[in-house]
Amino acid sequence: MSWPIDETKLNRVRSLMKDQDLSALVMRAPDNVLYLTNYWCMKGYDAVVFPREGDPTLIALEPQANDVQRNAWTKQVRFFKGYHESDPRPPQYRALDIALETLKCDGLTDKVAIELNMGTQSADRMVGEPTTPTQFYFDAFRKVSGQVVDATPLLNEARAIKTSQEIERMRLANELAALAMDYTREHMRAGMKESEVGGMYEGFVHGLGVGYKGKVEMARAFTLVWSGKGIATFTATGDRPVQENEPTLFEIWVCVDGYWTDLTKNACPGELTPEYHKLLDLLLKVFNEAASFVRDGASFPELDRMVRARIAEGGYAGQPSHPICHGVGARAHEPPYAHQAGGGTVKKGMVLAIEPGIYWPGGGGLRVEDNFLINDAGSEKLCTDPDDFRLAKH
Repeated sequence: MSWPIDETKLNRVRSLMKDQDLSALVMRAPDNVLYLTNYWCMKGYDAVVFPREGDPTLIALEPQANDVQRNAWTKQVRFFKGYHESDPRPPQYRALDIALETLKCDGLTDKVAIELNMGTQSADRMVGEPTTPTQFYFDAFRKVSGQVVDATPLLNEARAIKTSQEIERMRLANELAALAMDYTREHMRAGMKESEVGGMYEGFVHGLGVGYKGKVEMARAFTLVWSGKGIATFTATGDRPVQENEPTLFEIWVCVDGYWTDLTKNACPGELTPEYHKLLDLLLKVFNEAASFVRDGASFPELDRMVRARIAEGGYAGQPSHPICHGVGARAHEPPYAHQAGGGTVKKGMVLAIEPGIYWPGGGGLRVEDNFLINDAGSEKLCTDPDDFRLAKH
């Protein structure tokens, strides 16, 4: 999908580069390449040299020329071969050669920022085998540059505030997530395997999502599905049967051309047991208070303290065992994060995942999670699927 150049975010990046007196950024992480060029690479070998002034240079795998031509904002493109008859090195080394040559030829070697401290990165378009730089990659820039610094703080700051185009793309991902949840609720049955239900959800997103509304080129979904006493956190989907009268929890990541959702939705074949009605009521009360709290200027530490205090007041001290709020965008999990020992404030234009959860000893529990755009009115929930799944279509 060819989106118009998002000058708002590119100008924001250049302004931050000017503040830090950077000559150029060299980005290799697929989500950062996407952010700066609108090109979502297939293999993670590609890169972009993004100068403070002038046109960026996209360095792309040769077989992806058609994808580049169709999607990339960057018209200055240099291709490298996936296989070279006289060069036995892996292809990313040829991309590195071009990046270094571009820096030198364009006079951009004074102060260069590269991804020295990523922590996490989003997947490439194949989403199966992420590639990451080696020590040789980092050392190579130090040999040609006057100063090499970490680009990650700059990109984190720029990416935290979403542009109107980014929000439109995330709305598409949330639309597909809601449609897939409708479909899965309608077709799941007690006794099906968790993995069978997860495959149903993921297949629906991929099948409908590619070409969706004429705006989506690639759509994928990734789910963790747990039912009844299988509900936990940080565990894999299994072959456990979907339980009747107990919730089945869907941890959901839907990716549309490199932009993500991070959601948790629930479904229940039959009628929820009284203990689950009580638990859901508690979580929804906490969740709705958190959603009302997140507005421009609100404190991230106070948000974390408030959510955990309300859960403790409900009888579940120490819950949940995971963060309760983080950013979403070109990664499913990206800064900022809410933490009572940290800092920071909520800002207009952020998209935040809010996710209180309670997990019972021995298995079972619930999590509620949705994505919120911070706007002038406070916040807007981006996914139409109801968080009170008792109100959902069956």
